Amino acid sequence: MKSTRTIVLLALAAALAAPALAQFRKPEDAIKYRQSVMYTMGTHFYSRIGAMANGRIPFDAKAAAENADIVAMLSRMPFVAFGPGTDEGKTDAKPAVWTEQAKFKDLGEKMQAEVLKLQAASRTGDLDVIKTAYRATANACKACHDAFTNQ
Repeated sequence: MKSTRTIVLLALAAALAAPALAQFRKPEDAIKYRQSVMYTMGTHFYSRIGAMANGRIPFDAKAAAENADIVAMLSRMPFVAFGPGTDEGKTDAKPAVWTEQAKFKDLGEKMQAEVLKLQAASRTGDLDVIKTAYRATANACKACHDAFTNQ
């Protein structure tokens, strides 16, 4: 029984991984994917939550929480697209992404941790709590971008 469960779980994991591998048959596909994820994450983070945190648009607790949920989901997605061969082509990523992988991973994990705090803060409905978490998350994003992008 236990071995059947293991086989089923392994088959399921392989089936779920196959589409991700297929979409990156070419390095430029991975580059486009990660850029699209980053763009969409930035839109929900800076243009929506940030606009509320900075008073550019009226605060809407429900919208803040919805956008924080989207940012949390997206924050896990771009890192699979920094594989071999994706350091060339139309990319703003610095070579350090591939030569300093431990630092890149560490900064990515710090950003994800701050995003989870932002997600929790958004559930409070308290704009001041959200502003604090937003600033910490923005700083985590900036630290990685400063070290690893040409933007």
